[in-house]
Amino acid sequence: MRNRILESVESDQIRSDLPQVREGYNIKVHVRIKEGTKERIQIFEGLVIAAYGEGINKSIKVRKDSYGVGIERTFKLNSPLISHIDVLRKNKVRRAKLYYMRDLKGKSARLKEIKSPVTSTKTTKK
Repeated sequence: MRNRILESVESDQIRSDLPQVREGYNIKVHVRIKEGTKERIQIFEGLVIAAYGEGINKSIKVRKDSYGVGIERTFKLNSPLISHIDVLRKNKVRRAKLYYMRDLKGKSARLKEIKSPVTSTKTTKK
């Protein structure tokens, strides 16, 4: 009984404007930053190494290397602070948590990209 009530309340607050994000995706997260009275958007670009939770509590952990230092940041996907998310690449991974990427550098840190089928929107005239 309680679960149905919670699900009905949460379903109104879940964002549907964001793309599906999974482990192994390279993404750009556009985050709203408030500095005093001003607001700006900051872009955090990196690899999704983990995804947690479901429903309203869904969050992802994104990792990037900045000047040789690894930076990881956790984002709540249904937060109003996220402006939007761009998916850059979809990589083939066989694990749910990619924590082993923390120890890899250079060529060994590469992942194999998933090639999507090419769809043409051109119409040919005969």
